[in-house]
Amino acid sequence: MKAILREKGIELANDITLAASLPARMKGLLGKERLDAGKGLLIRPCKGIHTFFMKFPIDVVFLDKDDRIVALVRDLSPNRLTTVYRKASAVLELPAGTITTGVSIDDIVTFS
Repeated sequence: MKAILREKGIELANDITLAASLPARMKGLLGKERLDAGKGLLIRPCKGIHTFFMKFPIDVVFLDKDDRIVALVRDLSPNRLTTVYRKASAVLELPAGTITTGVSIDDIVTFS
């Protein structure tokens, strides 16, 4: 699955895995050595994440029910917590450095 900013045409990732079941959401990226460029994890439903026991930093995109960006966290280090965003219904985890200056709050992400 790909993630593209609808209005700007910016591709965030071209190989996204969906974590929708409870076990998949709980595991997330735990156990991975890294998250390669172009890859990502979409956790749905989700309002906040942690990076405890992870080995690498990530960029985090919080999405509402319409896949509109409600929050961005750049370069979230291992062993950290994010804020819980009430408006969020999903989280897209991406390799650190993926979120560029072209990505902003209120952008809509299209998944295909």
